[in-house]
Amino acid sequence: MHEYRSLALTIIAIFIITLAGAYFSPTFTEQKTFLELFMLMGSLLFIFSALVIFSLIGFSSFSLFLAIFLAAVMGIYGIEGALLVAGMTYIVWGSIFAMEVLLFYNGLKNAQAWFMERYTFKTFKNEYYAFYPVLMLAYFFLEWIPSLLYRESFLKFSPARVLEMMEEVLS
Repeated sequence: MHEYRSLALTIIAIFIITLAGAYFSPTFTEQKTFLELFMLMGSLLFIFSALVIFSLIGFSSFSLFLAIFLAAVMGIYGIEGALLVAGMTYIVWGSIFAMEVLLFYNGLKNAQAWFMERYTFKTFKNEYYAFYPVLMLAYFFLEWIPSLLYRESFLKFSPARVLEMMEEVLS
């Protein structure tokens, strides 16, 4: 983490200097130009952050596509559109991943084959931690709510057990 401290301080300094330029500008046009520059740099920082996060998770080819797509969406619809696209990508891919994990946990062979084709244990573990909230949400909606509505017993789910089982399969 210490190796990124100077990078973070440099980025923060650039944003502070840009805001100071907007604050101390004598005319409205100059203030507007500095604020537009501030928003542009924030947008670029968001796109770069998304690229780095998805690359670290393991989506090396997908992250570049997503960064280009986010840049296009941000250019057309602004930061709200880019946040919506990033959020929907997370929810959709997380839901697919969560469904496959739940199917694998309940012993479906096709789900095991799906993971064996696409993942190593390291990449699975990265996605598992990234999509853990979606996994628990899917378990809640697919197991808890139906069991309460139909007054049936629900299947137990152990996230730690999933990692153990997947380590056996993918190692």
